[in-house]
Amino acid sequence: MIYLDNAATSFPKPAEVSAAMVRFLAEDAANPGRAGHRMAVRAEQMLDDVRLKLTRLIDGDDHRRLIFAMNGTDALNMAIKGVLHENDPAHVITTTLEHNSVSRPLQAMADRGEIELTRVPFDSDGFVDPDAIRQAITPNTRLIVMTHASNVLGTIQDAAAVGAVAREYDVLFCLDAAQTVGCVPISVQAMHIDLLAFPGHKSLLGPTGTGALYVGERCPEPAEAVAATHEAGHLDEAVTRARRLRAWREGGTGGDSSTPTQPALYPYYLEGGTPNTVGIIGLGAGVDYVNSHDMAATLAHEQALVGRVIEQLAEDDRFTVYGTRDARRRVGTVSFNVEGYDAPDVGSILDDSFEIAVRPGLHCAHYAHRGLCPCPVGTVRVRPGPFNTDEHIAALLEALDQLAL
Repeated sequence: MIYLDNAATSFPKPAEVSAAMVRFLAEDAANPGRAGHRMAVRAEQMLDDVRLKLTRLIDGDDHRRLIFAMNGTDALNMAIKGVLHENDPAHVITTTLEHNSVSRPLQAMADRGEIELTRVPFDSDGFVDPDAIRQAITPNTRLIVMTHASNVLGTIQDAAAVGAVAREYDVLFCLDAAQTVGCVPISVQAMHIDLLAFPGHKSLLGPTGTGALYVGERCPEPAEAVAATHEAGHLDEAVTRARRLRAWREGGTGGDSSTPTQPALYPYYLEGGTPNTVGIIGLGAGVDYVNSHDMAATLAHEQALVGRVIEQLAEDDRFTVYGTRDARRRVGTVSFNVEGYDAPDVGSILDDSFEIAVRPGLHCAHYAHRGLCPCPVGTVRVRPGPFNTDEHIAALLEALDQLAL
């Protein structure tokens, strides 16, 4: 099988990932922080080690603010529902490029009258203009949420410029880095990112069921908000000004069982319940693999492969390619359609007849497809990964040439 569905999840995983998970299950798979014995201590230390690796990868300055999540969707929900409060209506800006992990929670809140929502469109090449986001800001804007790279088009957005706009207007900025973390450099500090959400199973090469949310300094932990309240003397005003996140998953944290509510310190405030330790140690091994290779070279390799697809299909009237033709402005993702076929049919033929795995459909981003073309069943999406080769792309292009009318 030639696997070209890395935008959904990376495959294959480095051998080091499964080896780390097997070793942990055999030797250290205790519940971290829930007991004083050596296995529990080692499990807790492992969590801190992976927190630190991830924090360094994204240029964070406090690994306690790296919150483990079940996946990118979980991290985004944690951020969005943590910042936006039912009794404090706010205006939120997002884009029409977003994955449902952003679009659905925001739309549900808008439908309930909890927020006012603005969706900024993208241009014909697949890019959102940071100035359009600036123009959408109102006095009541609380949050800007956007993708770093479209999971449909692969187009890398100017997140640093949007972050600068958000900081200029004192608005929180949440970035969905599902398609970029691990292959595109990210600095939460330089890019003015207040909340960074990402999964572990894509370009970080970890297992499914892993992810994280990094909470920046402008979202203080509850203990800091309480201190601000006491200093200001006004509870609601101080907490609102402090932008404290609300915990929406509450439960055991192991180290502190005495408080009636979640411990008021990160990361435990947002990490109720037993963490996915087996997945997290695999994620740590994936991060080690990423760090041991030149990230710029890996991205250039994926861009070169997808550039071959764009170059050949864009010049052929039997195909429609979406987004910029410049592969250097994408991660290694391209979406297209084949004349005379629905996208699901192309995916099935490539799978059944050529043993090539791609992703047909709306890719959990129907607003993006509505902005592209009248494609009710979506597009065919291809994303090579670090282990794909020129031969894999040649086989894909030959298969597409054979099936196209």
